[in-house]
Amino acid sequence: MPLTVLPLLSERKTEQFDVFEALLESLEKNNEKLVDGDIIVISTKYISNAQGRIIDLSKIKTSKKGKDVSEKFKLKSEIAEVILRESDSIFGGISGFVITSADNIMAPNAGIDKSNAKENQVILYPKDPYLFAEQLRRKIFLRFLIHVGVILVDSRLMPARVGTTGVAVACAGMEPVLDMRAKKDLDGKPLKVTFQAVADNIATIANHKMGEGGESKPFAIVRDSGAKLTDRKISPNEMAISPDQCVYVRGLSSGFAN
Repeated sequence: MPLTVLPLLSERKTEQFDVFEALLESLEKNNEKLVDGDIIVISTKYISNAQGRIIDLSKIKTSKKGKDVSEKFKLKSEIAEVILRESDSIFGGISGFVITSADNIMAPNAGIDKSNAKENQVILYPKDPYLFAEQLRRKIFLRFLIHVGVILVDSRLMPARVGTTGVAVACAGMEPVLDMRAKKDLDGKPLKVTFQAVADNIATIANHKMGEGGESKPFAIVRDSGAKLTDRKISPNEMAISPDQCVYVRGLSSGFAN
């Protein structure tokens, strides 16, 4: 069967709400049903809204370090302070953007976003995204007695590429990475370092259909993806590597004199 992506048009919600109940409503309104083996992809911004992960910048008091970050990277002091609070590490940046890492996620400005937020507000990443994905997967099983995978998707810039793509911030119920090592290429040579980012690939496919503006499609059903489902708990370390192992971070930090 060919892979199918079914984005679900959903009602916009502005207060904290239950994502599982919102999913049920969206399925009914879109006349869709979940089946065994589906992958449910959900926008991280939608989840953050549900959790109340919205910051009013007018209530932020900026620390000295926040002011230093603000001046160095030409950011509003309140935004710089929120970035500091949400980050585990700061690697550098340019005017308007700080390259950070938080909870094994490397992103500009700690993933905070002003789009789809009210004036003078920003949206943070969801709290405990892997736990959220696992709990949602279990709720779906208990309600429908089917096994599904869950992916929380965000958009991300790729190095030296124009535009954004999707990235799996967390997942549950599916194997996120396929180990291709020892398998052979077309010439029969064994692959040595190849891993296929299954969750990220599905996230990108779904993100393309869900849109990134005012489409109001926070859910997508990806059917017949070929992803391997599992009941085991997925660890955040399975989809991320430390910065000192990343070829981009290591390569750029080492420098090169022409």
